[in-house]
Amino acid sequence: MFLTALISGVSIFVNKFGVKETNPYVFAFLKNTIVAIFLCSILFLVKEFKSLSRLKKKDWLNLVLIGLFGGSIPFLLFFKGLTMTTAVNSAFIHKTMFIYVALLSLMFFKEKLNKNVLAAALFLLAGNFMFLKMNSFSFGAGDLLIFIATLFWAVEIAISKRALRNLSGNVVAFGRMFFGSFFILLFLAVSGNYLEIMSLNINQFYWIALTSVFLFLYVLTFYNGLKYVNATVATSILLLGSVVTTLLNVFFSGAGITLMQAIGMLFLVLGIVSYFGIVDLLKKLKSYAFSTAKP
Repeated sequence: MFLTALISGVSIFVNKFGVKETNPYVFAFLKNTIVAIFLCSILFLVKEFKSLSRLKKKDWLNLVLIGLFGGSIPFLLFFKGLTMTTAVNSAFIHKTMFIYVALLSLMFFKEKLNKNVLAAALFLLAGNFMFLKMNSFSFGAGDLLIFIATLFWAVEIAISKRALRNLSGNVVAFGRMFFGSFFILLFLAVSGNYLEIMSLNINQFYWIALTSVFLFLYVLTFYNGLKYVNATVATSILLLGSVVTTLLNVFFSGAGITLMQAIGMLFLVLGIVSYFGIVDLLKKLKSYAFSTAKP
């Protein structure tokens, strides 16, 4: 999952250049389609493609829902919302996804909330607030669309976690991108945006291809990792991606990190540490060290 967070951080940095060149809906559709083809190739290479024919109706339903709730609707909502609100607001709202995933995990997977989770929630929310340099927060129509998209992604992760009990990470990732592409294509057909596909130039195809590589690596590592860790921890680790994105911005723009951002980065790290219970572990080691040191 840490590898996924690193890929996510780099991907967001690269995507901000690519999405400027293309209609965002067309951009999302072509990226999803290319990644679906990549994942189909992976299934052939690792000899998992035949397993698709053995899937039960329930498995196919889960894959369709994952594509609908994760690979299509939230992308359309997110991109539309992004045109109506600030990047800072949208980033902060998206970073609260782990909260909704934690609540869904509590309801459906009986993942109990403990003091480590509560501490992590406070650290992560405060860290993102400072890291994004938010002096105030207003909630408008665009923010509402971003929030709904985030809820969709949280639901998708819950469905994916359930599906991963019987399916491999590769199959779930393929289902997300394949069915997600199909639903976005339906949207493009109804809205008329599909016409813009025919007018793409070489530069636009370059950005689509480049960002598709990062999306492919992201879904490949995320769903294979999600199979072995609980959903709350998985989405919490992804928050470290924002640190990677900011460091890249600093490196390429020459801008410095403010004190508030530095404190925010520290809080993000403390949040992740809290989730793994490392704080309690250090206390136990310290107590053990003192007890063994006594004569």
